[in-house]
Amino acid sequence: MNTSSQSHPRLSIIIRSKNSAETLAEVLKALAAQTVQDFELIVADSGSQDQTLEWLAAYPHQLLKIQAQDYFPGKVLNQAASMARGEILVFLNSDVVMLDQDTLAELLAPFANPEVKASFARQVARPEADAWVRRDYLKAFPSQGSAPDWMRYSLPLAAMRRSAWVHMPFYTWAWGSEDTEWGQGAQAKGWQVVYTPQARVMHSHNYTLRQLAGRRFIEGEADAWMQQAAYPLYKLPLRILADGLRDLNAAFKTGSLTELALALPRRAVFHWAHLQGWKHGWQRLKAGSQESSKGQQFVLERHPAVLR
Repeated sequence: MNTSSQSHPRLSIIIRSKNSAETLAEVLKALAAQTVQDFELIVADSGSQDQTLEWLAAYPHQLLKIQAQDYFPGKVLNQAASMARGEILVFLNSDVVMLDQDTLAELLAPFANPEVKASFARQVARPEADAWVRRDYLKAFPSQGSAPDWMRYSLPLAAMRRSAWVHMPFYTWAWGSEDTEWGQGAQAKGWQVVYTPQARVMHSHNYTLRQLAGRRFIEGEADAWMQQAAYPLYKLPLRILADGLRDLNAAFKTGSLTELALALPRRAVFHWAHLQGWKHGWQRLKAGSQESSKGQQFVLERHPAVLR
């Protein structure tokens, strides 16, 4: 990895980490193999106690140290972006592996058009991903064409012009979905945000039901902010049934007893936790509350790995 020694590198790559040693070596190896090497590396670490910082020591980087209890995605991303000197910001999660040597080049290709403000990569589920995770990823990140309308932006690997971030930093009202909220804001401004399916990365999580509940709660809270409306309760059973039947159908085809047993409970948790988060967010909105710690506590109690 030959990070730029220029005073103004073209790219600033931002990685968030906490106890990421299990995946970070592979992530950094793939980054070092990219055809694009004119970048500076900025790492925001939230109190790693494993070998994360040792792995990073081999690569020139700027380190932003965050106390674990102070980790708040939008806030940390804004802090790291404020340190950046590159004209383009690239966001790379510490468990996201670039699959090709030109992944970064493909992600950056749309910026040849000065009207393009941001881009995001295609995420491919890990080989050990659960079947339902693989199906959801294929739906969200198609191998060609455009991403679905609801997939506006996704930060595991994404880029944006620094000038766009200066004009519209990440929001800090809620703990999660900072990328989705930024994408919605970009869409409202008429900005071009490009999905780049040729830029492939490996990334996915096999959530337990408890972890899934934590993740979906903060997504629901964020959705209340983005929709500025109460949750449409009449859609809840329809969503559980539609997703559950899809998972059941897939489980019957594969003969997986585990998938058969979990299909409906998993989708019930998936949508019920989202509803609870939305209700909490809607209550905050009506009260004009800036207190965001409940969502943070809810997800970290169930899924501390989201710190990375």
